Amino acid sequence: METAELRDLYARMNQKNIAPLWEVLSRLVPSEPNPACVPAFWSFDRDIRPLVIEAGGLITAKQAERRVAVLENPGLRGQSQITQSLYAGVQLITPGEIATSHCHTASAIRFVLEGEGAYTAVEGERTAMRPGDFILTPSGTFHDHGNPGREPVMWLDGLDVPIVNLFDTSFSAHQQEEMQAVARSEGDALARYGANMVPVEYEARSRSAPVFCYPYSRSREALETLRRNGPIDPWHGVKLQYINPVTGGYPMPTIAAFLQLLPSGFRGEASRSTDSTVYAVAEGRGRTRIGTATFTWAPRDIFVAPSWAPVSHQADEDAVLFSFSDRAAQKALGLWREEKLQRRP
Repeated sequence: METAELRDLYARMNQKNIAPLWEVLSRLVPSEPNPACVPAFWSFDRDIRPLVIEAGGLITAKQAERRVAVLENPGLRGQSQITQSLYAGVQLITPGEIATSHCHTASAIRFVLEGEGAYTAVEGERTAMRPGDFILTPSGTFHDHGNPGREPVMWLDGLDVPIVNLFDTSFSAHQQEEMQAVARSEGDALARYGANMVPVEYEARSRSAPVFCYPYSRSREALETLRRNGPIDPWHGVKLQYINPVTGGYPMPTIAAFLQLLPSGFRGEASRSTDSTVYAVAEGRGRTRIGTATFTWAPRDIFVAPSWAPVSHQADEDAVLFSFSDRAAQKALGLWREEKLQRRP
């Protein structure tokens, strides 16, 4: 019970910018994760696409610099965060538009949701953007997007902006030209680093992967082969993680990304981990239970699971889920933990 003497002590401590730890210790050091992030779901067809397309008619990519609808977690409104460590949004580029060349400290991933004909350019190399492709723009690299095609193209952006800003290490810059000069033909990086080979005596200059496009067609084929060969994991189905082909580690120092196949009829067991995770549906229909919430999903829908919340998936037809999280950073710091919960009898 707080006494008059304690209140007087606290008042004098406050005047000197000092605070009593014993009043906040349980909040600072909880017995298990207690994230402000909550389970959340966005229907692409119902929630995201109509608003993004409307924005495309009201503001140009040039006016906006990046025309993106930020997906804000309901527990973190006003902070431009989908989890406590990650930002996510859906970006639109319409035919004939250019999202001008810039760079920033934050690392970014792209997962293409809809449309073909657009490209991303990174450090002088362009790559076509097709649904399901996983694309990187590593920290400090100049990148731009363009759409010489005939249809709008949308993709999911994921950035480690909250991590960068936590350390107050954010820098950004713009190039004078809207587009980078093309210095290498498309596919150059994939040929150099994506065939289980690297140029002789290659020495990495970055902790991010030197390839910046992971085509969905190749990843999907790998999942299908593993599905045929088995076994199917009771918790995750057939799940693969994207890697830096030079190191075998995660594609970026802070962000991990995954692709998993849930065969038709799959009824997954629950597991939980400390990395809050953002999911996007590449194919199929099903349901995911996160804690006490259940979300029914279809292609291109997006949802998020908070840290340490039990997660289990069910598939009504063959389904593929893309996901990303801060697991790379957590593992580098020795913080990551996973628990596979008791299987049903």
